[in-house]
Amino acid sequence: MTRPITAGVDGTEESLAALDWAAREAVRRGLPLRVVHVWRYEESLAAADRDTQLRWVSEGVREAVRTVSGRHPGLEVAVDVVEDGAARALAGAAAGAEMLVLGSRGHGRVVGFLVGSVGQHVIAETARPVVLVRAEDRPAAEAAGRDVVVGQHGGPEDSADALRFAFETAAARGAAVRAVRAWTLPPVFAYSPGSLKLLDDEGGLEPYERRSLAEAVRPWRERFPEVPVAEHVEMGSAAQVLLAAAADAQLTVVGRRAHRTAVGARIGSVAYGVLHHAACPVAVVPHR
Repeated sequence: MTRPITAGVDGTEESLAALDWAAREAVRRGLPLRVVHVWRYEESLAAADRDTQLRWVSEGVREAVRTVSGRHPGLEVAVDVVEDGAARALAGAAAGAEMLVLGSRGHGRVVGFLVGSVGQHVIAETARPVVLVRAEDRPAAEAAGRDVVVGQHGGPEDSADALRFAFETAAARGAAVRAVRAWTLPPVFAYSPGSLKLLDDEGGLEPYERRSLAEAVRPWRERFPEVPVAEHVEMGSAAQVLLAAAADAQLTVVGRRAHRTAVGARIGSVAYGVLHHAACPVAVVPHR
């Protein structure tokens, strides 16, 4: 089954930028585009009954879709107007999508995203990649020379889904991948005789980290030989190292594991930090 690229649209500048981004990506990947608008009947609009409000909403969505279709004449586009809660409807839309693309307000005047409760819920709950796009995003930002940056951690399987997404995206764009791994000095009490011997055999901590990154990236180099790859290892916090490496990226890809708490699912600290400070679109890819 072909999964569409799905964009959530609510009429804001951010969501229209997300729609443009999703349409370009759908064209590059040869996939259909699905546009989803979530609404609820507003009783406070006394002059408009349910059918009238639905007609207003539908007309607004169709106008946005006409604009995108005009830019991409061959693109297959489907539109769904859903009456439901935003978080539940978008999470449901993501389930059947190749990825879900949402708009997000900029954090401050320069960089980053403000990810509201709906966005955080959708990111944490869905098993599909979610891409956040700001209103300031422009097609020129995808120009040649800008890498797709992806964070890698743990063993090869721990970041396999994020690496796959980064390489697929770079291949579709004719871009390079920059794979980034951060490391820190572990507490002395964390060392065991076995781990000390392993690190000694590897020549120290940093060479060990470089080998770990190379091992994780190797199968994706082989699967996508046309994609240039740079590997970057640096000591520091994962979010800070990834943000520094992605300063001039066209897309940042970060993996995440949802953390369950008494009040529901939460995204991890690295994904949260990157989302709030990245200057480019961010793809959050769940580890399956």
